[in-house]
Amino acid sequence: MKIAQVAPLAESVPPKLYGGTERVASWLTEELVSRGHDVTLFASGDSRTSARLISVTDRALRLDPTIVEPLGYQMMMLEEVRKHADEFDIIHFHLELLHAPLARSLRVPSVTTLHGRLDLPDLAPFYRAFAELPLVSISDSQRLPMPPVNWAATIYHGMPGDLLRPGLQSHAGDYLAFLGRISPEKRPDRAIEIAARVGIKLKIAAKIDDVDKRYWNEAIAPLIARHGDLVEFIGEIGDRQKADFLGNARALIFPIDWPEPFGLVMIEAMACGTPVIAFRHGSVPEIIDHGVSGYVVDDVAGAVHAVGRLDSLSRAEVRKCFDRRFTVERMVDDYLRLYRQLADKRPIALKSALHLHDPAMMIESKIA
Repeated sequence: MKIAQVAPLAESVPPKLYGGTERVASWLTEELVSRGHDVTLFASGDSRTSARLISVTDRALRLDPTIVEPLGYQMMMLEEVRKHADEFDIIHFHLELLHAPLARSLRVPSVTTLHGRLDLPDLAPFYRAFAELPLVSISDSQRLPMPPVNWAATIYHGMPGDLLRPGLQSHAGDYLAFLGRISPEKRPDRAIEIAARVGIKLKIAAKIDDVDKRYWNEAIAPLIARHGDLVEFIGEIGDRQKADFLGNARALIFPIDWPEPFGLVMIEAMACGTPVIAFRHGSVPEIIDHGVSGYVVDDVAGAVHAVGRLDSLSRAEVRKCFDRRFTVERMVDDYLRLYRQLADKRPIALKSALHLHDPAMMIESKIA
């Protein structure tokens, strides 16, 4: 198939540090190319891909200090998508909102994977206005706040099996891990409280966005200082550091307080054979096999109890849970099935019209 992947411009594909959407877009793109599909990636110019890359910026917007108004670049990218649209069998958007008017006007089938939270009140009227656009949810729970829309599928994220491998250690490490972003909904304060109650060191590897700096300064930095050597803040890390950080941890603590659409870090930990202790919000009960790949808990007391039960979990079984459910191969199988369903719904007359612009089809027509 001829497939377009349209990624956000905030981070490169794959991201150099934090960036779940761009990371998934990269895994999806590379696996599609490896299977022989003709893929074009619309992304920042510093992206690394084996697909054809079309970009309107030299660097990812978040890491470019010269960028003041990013919206213009997003619109420039959408114009590139419009100009190339008839080259594709399917266009896959990862942009949440901006592309909806364009997608509605295209003659080419499109699908949008929604990577973010959908419980914000301003989103309901928007999605009611574009209710016909095919949408993919990344968990069933993500759909709950939405008005009636055209859900095409729920497709869980998947990642390459060799990206994060279990370490040689068969025993638990000597610390608990928190990985992701410092923000009120991620609740690093809960992770610190859990570590303090069980008396096990906590290592925090997380980025701090500008919008969360006040929360960091007023709530989290003082907590870390109060607990001394028990809590270590590492900062933002990339894929190369994750294998050691997660693989050597006794468990990943995922103490969220919001309707997490998926929670990529959970499957990253599982790929390392590291169990996850996660609070029962959003996708958590769908991702964690309770008592096998980790524990789903309701409060800090439940998390403390779960830490005491970690020795009853097999790190080999944690990895097997990943292999059964969250590989990139399974994710791409699911998307290809959906792509073909959507492409097959394109009207026959429109397919014929588009083929007139395909050089291969023009040559075949002349020969005939």
